[in-house]
Amino acid sequence: MLGDISRVENIYLVCGYTDLRKSIDGLCAVVEEVVKQDPKSNALFLFCGRQCDRFKALLWEGDGYVLIYKRLDAAGRYRWPRSNQEAKSLTWQQFDWLMSGIDIEQPKAIRAHYG
Repeated sequence: MLGDISRVENIYLVCGYTDLRKSIDGLCAVVEEVVKQDPKSNALFLFCGRQCDRFKALLWEGDGYVLIYKRLDAAGRYRWPRSNQEAKSLTWQQFDWLMSGIDIEQPKAIRAHYG
């Protein structure tokens, strides 16, 4: 199915700013250079620009790339890590938080059980 992200094994977020004018080839180069991964791996790669109200996602589907572009309406903003040009591996829960506008670092969300 076109753009089915439910099958991906890994989700990578590229921290910092990415020039969203980049096309698929430019984003593949970022994946190789920054994330140090093969863009044709079974992973979803996320990129955000300076305004934090839009992002691009790159997904390989076996026979070609799918480029997903989302722009929020009104004053919505994503809570994108801006530390530097590195990549973060996300869990599905963190991905859900990010898409909901919540910070992906939630230290109190998961508590360790001590036995």
